[in-house]
Amino acid sequence: MAKESPSPSSSSMSSVLRAYAAPIFIFVLAMFFQLFLLPRSFPTSHYDVLGVKTYGSVDDVREAYEAIIASKWNSDSGDARPADFIKIQYAYELLTNPVWKRDYDLYGIDESLHIIEELEKQYAVEDFANIKIPLLEAVSYEPEREGFMAITSQDFASKFQDSKPWLIQLYSSGSNSSAQFSMAWRRIVDLLDGVANHAMVELGDVRLVTYLAEKKTTGQVLFRNGLPSIVAFPPQCKTADCLIRFEGELSTDAVTDWFATTVLELPRVFYHTKETLVPKFLAKVPPNKVRVILFSQTGERATPSVRQAAKDYWNFASLTYVLWREEDASFWWNALEVESAPAMVIMKDPGLKPVVYHGSGNRTWFLDILEQNKQLQLPQLSSTTSMELGCDARGYSRAGFETATWYCSVLVGRQSTELNKLRETMCRVQDALSNHDESDEASKDPSVAPAASAHKNKRLTLAWLDGEVQSKYCFFYVQSETSYDTCGTRKSPIDVPRILIIRYHRNATESANVEKKSSNWPKTVWESEADDVDPAAQLVVSYDGPAETPEIIKWLSKMVEDGDSKNLPFYRAKTPELVPESTEPMRSGVPKSVKATQALLRLWNRIKDYLADPRMGPTLLLGALLSAGSVWWTRSRAIQQPVQTTQQSSTNQSDNNTEEEKKKERKRRNAKGEEAPASITDNEPKDAVQILSSGSDSD
Repeated sequence: MAKESPSPSSSSMSSVLRAYAAPIFIFVLAMFFQLFLLPRSFPTSHYDVLGVKTYGSVDDVREAYEAIIASKWNSDSGDARPADFIKIQYAYELLTNPVWKRDYDLYGIDESLHIIEELEKQYAVEDFANIKIPLLEAVSYEPEREGFMAITSQDFASKFQDSKPWLIQLYSSGSNSSAQFSMAWRRIVDLLDGVANHAMVELGDVRLVTYLAEKKTTGQVLFRNGLPSIVAFPPQCKTADCLIRFEGELSTDAVTDWFATTVLELPRVFYHTKETLVPKFLAKVPPNKVRVILFSQTGERATPSVRQAAKDYWNFASLTYVLWREEDASFWWNALEVESAPAMVIMKDPGLKPVVYHGSGNRTWFLDILEQNKQLQLPQLSSTTSMELGCDARGYSRAGFETATWYCSVLVGRQSTELNKLRETMCRVQDALSNHDESDEASKDPSVAPAASAHKNKRLTLAWLDGEVQSKYCFFYVQSETSYDTCGTRKSPIDVPRILIIRYHRNATESANVEKKSSNWPKTVWESEADDVDPAAQLVVSYDGPAETPEIIKWLSKMVEDGDSKNLPFYRAKTPELVPESTEPMRSGVPKSVKATQALLRLWNRIKDYLADPRMGPTLLLGALLSAGSVWWTRSRAIQQPVQTTQQSSTNQSDNNTEEEKKKERKRRNAKGEEAPASITDNEPKDAVQILSSGSDSD
């Protein structure tokens, strides 16, 4: 049996449905939004409960409330339900309080709405007369009495004069949650002291609140997470275009961590245990940085001031926290001589005894200790410290511009145990020279006095150099067959650190000539090679004695004495540039994973705002109409085109038929012998006569 083909009407209907599928879908979506989603976004207002027009006055609210109570809520009424009475009483108390009514009318804030559901459950089986009123407890919150700074729209612009960041709280004087947050806000303000400015804005300042608060797609002010609302202006930010909004839990720890991480982009200071302190912190800190260990008794996050200090002193020190436990007290006492928490331990050069500070001082005390201990006892000679230390032939002595001769004793070598031991020895040498007292008769040792005097007068500087990182600089001064044991990449297990002393001598006449030449016309080809040298002459001597403090001091004194008294050779050369050291990367700001989560959350909030936008229904309906019109127009054009093509083909066919009929008629006449009329296309008519013109050749 043959399969029946679909009827033309059913196939036509299915094609129409397929063509109009998109407009139909958009129309259904518009109806679903308008009839189901939108009403849920706009529940019954408290004005509707009392039968008062929206934004009605307080007097209107009182009159409506009294009328309802008098007509329905009396002792003789049998249909009086406690749930209805709770809603009416709640609406009355809310709308007769001027601050609550203002917040509800302007911003849609109703932070006690959950009370209705709680009271309905509590008084579900009781008579409404047993309900205790008032349902709401009025709050009067005045931050000015607590010393918090409040700003208004009049003085807002004048407050942003410096480059410091700002943390601003939007609050309501009648908000219970704002009053409860006051203690946490006090702690936050204390933690941000010296790091950021702070202020508070009351919701009564509509102009400033509208400028700072979040807004819906309709432009209405929105407090998505209720009150109080926290916003921040990053450093150098002066407008609302760059402000950052806090969207987390309102707690001291959450707000301060958000402000330090997101707004200030400060590095985190992590906690370590006694098991992880050495492998994950002490072993990974670069050798040119001071190690700072902070012992905490509470385990709370690092304060913004500590994190700011970690950022400011990043090139000098690395900070970490350790949670103090009583069971670990003996371990910390034996390792670092820490008795209790809070405490601060500073570890400098290898082998030196750590410096311990007990107690919890203020921010100034903490920063003063960091500033005093930011440098290693034996400083590192690097690209950033060479001029400061006076170990640069292109610079001048730390003693001043007028000093002609100065010295720099440098310990060079690769990172190794041998280098650390010799660094410890050089630290003792530096302490001995610093503590040398010339007034003491016992200290007037001729083998110590020259070096001690030069060190005191800042003509002698002690430092150490990483021979592997600064390989060119190291090879320039260590010119021997065994220099590869000290400088460059390690090629053998042998590491031989060396102590050098460099004598810098600046000739005043030569320096004047150099300055004069540099101020004249550009150098010629013949002069450039000769003049491209350091202004100060250098003379380098290597120490070959035992690694003992007295012997090294005697050798330094001998070198200083000879350099000051003898007419030594005047060698000038071009010192290699010091290579910039690779610094430890500072991980600051919000991690990428957290940023992605926050971006998704903001996108979801934006979608919810659009779902609550009353303009979306008409917009979707208009889109459905436009889409249907577009489909109709496209289909109409498609139908008209085949009709025109058919008509054109019919016309062409009729023309062809007419031509064929004419040809057949001519053939039929020719077949009957009928004479056809003359035509210009004939070769020559039978009765044709040629007439010559007067101007022809026959004349």
